[in-house]
Amino acid sequence: MTIERKWWKEEVIYQIYPRSFNDSNGDGIGDIQGIIEKLDYIKNLGVDIIWLSPIYASPNDDNGYDISDYYAIHPEFGTMEEFDLLLKEIHAHGLRLIMDVVFNHSSDEHEWFEKSRASKDNPYRDYYFWKPGENGGPPNNWRSFFGGSAWEYDSTTDEYFLHLFTKKQPDLNWENPKVREEIYKVVRYWLDKGIDGFRMDVIPLISKRLEFADTPLPAFNDVVEQVYSNGPRVHEFINEMYERVLKEYDIMTVGEGPGISTKTGLDYVGHDRGELNMIFHLDHMFLGHGPRGKFDPVHYDWKDIKKIFTDWYDAMGDSGWISIFLDNHDFPRLVSRFGNDEEYRIESAKLLAMLVLTLRGTACIYQGSELGMSNVKFENIEDYRDVETHNYYKEFTESGTSHAEFLKQVHAHGRDNVRTPIQWNKEKHAGFTSGEPWIRVNPNYTEINAEDVLADEDSIYYFYRDLLSFRKREKTLIYGDWKIIPMASDDLFVYERFDANYKILVILNHSDNTHALDLNVDNYSLCFTNVSSSDKNTLLPWEARLLKSMND
Repeated sequence: MTIERKWWKEEVIYQIYPRSFNDSNGDGIGDIQGIIEKLDYIKNLGVDIIWLSPIYASPNDDNGYDISDYYAIHPEFGTMEEFDLLLKEIHAHGLRLIMDVVFNHSSDEHEWFEKSRASKDNPYRDYYFWKPGENGGPPNNWRSFFGGSAWEYDSTTDEYFLHLFTKKQPDLNWENPKVREEIYKVVRYWLDKGIDGFRMDVIPLISKRLEFADTPLPAFNDVVEQVYSNGPRVHEFINEMYERVLKEYDIMTVGEGPGISTKTGLDYVGHDRGELNMIFHLDHMFLGHGPRGKFDPVHYDWKDIKKIFTDWYDAMGDSGWISIFLDNHDFPRLVSRFGNDEEYRIESAKLLAMLVLTLRGTACIYQGSELGMSNVKFENIEDYRDVETHNYYKEFTESGTSHAEFLKQVHAHGRDNVRTPIQWNKEKHAGFTSGEPWIRVNPNYTEINAEDVLADEDSIYYFYRDLLSFRKREKTLIYGDWKIIPMASDDLFVYERFDANYKILVILNHSDNTHALDLNVDNYSLCFTNVSSSDKNTLLPWEARLLKSMND
C-alpha cells in the first residue's frame, strides 16, 4: 500500500516544559507569557508543532501531571485569557499547538476524587478503583511507577484506592461510562478552543485487568507491559473517544506508549483502527532499566538501540506511524545518555539530531536539545525536585544503597536532568528568571547557552535549523523506504532512505573511535556533515554525514 500523506507526518514537534522554559514575571517559574516571548526563537528554529506539557490547575505533586481541574490554568502559569493569547500567537507564527492531557488518573484534589473518597455509596465512588485490604495490607502486590505500593489506604471508608503513580494521582475508572463522558467533554472543550491535538499521557494504562491478581513478574518493565498496559478494553475505549469526538476535527493525536511493543503497536495506530495517529513508544528509553527500574541499571549498547529502530520500522510498515525522539521531560538529556557530553558534546549532539530527523516518523525535539544542554550533577538530594527521585532515594537507601551510589544513578537517569531551566544567556540563573528558580540552573550555563549558540553559525542550533529546512524539502525522509547497510563495526549506523526519485544516505559513527569507511559514495553529493574532514574513507569520532543521490 502507499503511505497516506498527512500534515502531522511531515511536521516536527518541539516540546516545551513550561515550568522550566522562560519566566516572565520573576517568580522563578516559567509561564505562558514567557513562552509568548520566545515564539520567534521557536519559529526561527524551523519546527512546526509545539507540544505543551500540562499547564492545568494542579497541586504539582508530579509537576502538573496530577490535574485537579481540566478546565482551568494553574495561576503560576497565567490565566485562561493568556492561554487564549498564546494559542492565537502560535497560530499567527504559522505554528500549531498540541496539549498534554492525563486521562489515566487525576489529582486526589480533583472534585471527583474528593467526593469519591467521602463514602462508599456516593455517586462518584466508582469514578476510581476502591478495594478492601488483604491480610492487613494492600489488595495486591502491584507497585507504583514511582516506588512503593500502587495502593493507598484511606481511613475514611477503610479501603484502598489504586494509584499507578504517586498516591496523589488516583487512577480513573474508565469502566464507568460517566467517567468517559466527562473525559470526552474535556477533549471537546480544548478542541473547540482551536488547539491542534493532544499528547495523551500513559494512554495504554486506561483499561485495568479487573481481577486485580498479584503479579509474579519480578521485572517492573514486564509488569508494565503484561499487567498495567494493553488491558482488555483499551482499544474499545480509545476507539469510542475517536468516534465520539476526535474524528470530527483535523488534529494530531499521539499517545505515550509505556508497555506498547512492536507486537501491539499497530493495534493503536494502524491507519484503519480509528484510534490514535501515532505513539511515542518507549523501548529505547527503557533500555538499561533493571528489575527495579531506571535506578537499577543493566548494560546495553548501541547495537540494542539500532535493533529497536529497525524492529519498529518493520512493525509499522506502511500502515502505522510513530514519533521519533531521544529525550523528553521524563528521560535524561539525549547528548548525555546517547552521546558524549564532554569531549565530543557538540559533535555527538549534531549526530543525534541527524538520527532523529532522518528516520521515518514524526520527529520530536525537547527544549534545549538544540543548544546541546546536558545532564546536571547536583550533589545534594535536596537540590532535586522530582517526586520519583525522592521516593526511590528513600526506598533504595533504606535497602542499603549508599547516598553517593544513588546520586550517581540520579545523575545518569533522573528526570530533573531535563527539567533544569533553559539556559538563555550567561546572566544570573541563565537568564531564565530575575527571581529564584524553582530548581537550580545547571552550573554549565556559562559555557552552554542560547546567546552564544545563536552567535555561532557552526553551532548545534543552526545544524538543527538547516537539517529541519532540508527535511521539509525532502519528502524522501518522510515517506521513503529505508535500508540498513551492514558495517564491520557496531559503532556505525549506516542506512539509506529512498523512493522512486532520490536516495539519501546517512552515515553515523556513534563512538569516540576513528573508523575506516568501506563504502562507495561516488554517486552521492554530501549535503551535511558535523565535522571538518577531508578523508571520505575515514570517519572521525562522532562524525555524521548525510548524502543525496538521484535514484537510478
